[in-house]
Amino acid sequence: MAIHRPTAPTSAHPEIAEIPGSMITANASKALAVLRLATGFVFLWAFLDKTFGLNYTTSSAKAWIHGGSPTKGFLSSVAVGPFQSVFHTMAGTWYANWLFMLGMLGIGVALIAGVAVRIAAASGVLIMAMMWFAEFPFAQHTSAGAASGSTNPLTDYHFIYAAVLVVLAATFAGSTWGLGRYWARLPFVHRHRWAL
Repeated sequence: MAIHRPTAPTSAHPEIAEIPGSMITANASKALAVLRLATGFVFLWAFLDKTFGLNYTTSSAKAWIHGGSPTKGFLSSVAVGPFQSVFHTMAGTWYANWLFMLGMLGIGVALIAGVAVRIAAASGVLIMAMMWFAEFPFAQHTSAGAASGSTNPLTDYHFIYAAVLVVLAATFAGSTWGLGRYWARLPFVHRHRWAL
């Protein structure tokens, strides 16, 4: 089993310095790559299904290309939390639709390609936080008094996806089975490490 031990900052990743006891095995790198690809496909699939109505969560008649709104159904049904009115106001607006869909597409493509993983992670964490607030797991009851369906007040799937995105960015997961190493060598990315 190969073990990768960073011994000094590299030109591709100057943040990596030797830390006593730190290591990542080749198998761990591959596991992170699988996690990256799977997470990227979650975001990309959301874009594809809502755009083309692939009859999973979105029917063809409600597809974005057929005049459907990717955000109206979810945001207009928000019935918990302190931001209900904000989400209801945003539901179905052109800016909410475009920002959400571009976010899903950009995050999905970036993660699958293994490039701009930090930007994808930051964007994904923001989207997951907004969706967490829309479902507001703290609430046990909706504004109408019905059970909210929350099963855990903190750690729901939005939190897990956000944590996964942070781990992928922190571990340079785009370098294995992705274009991360090539991306890191681009002059702009080399000068602006936030774009890794």
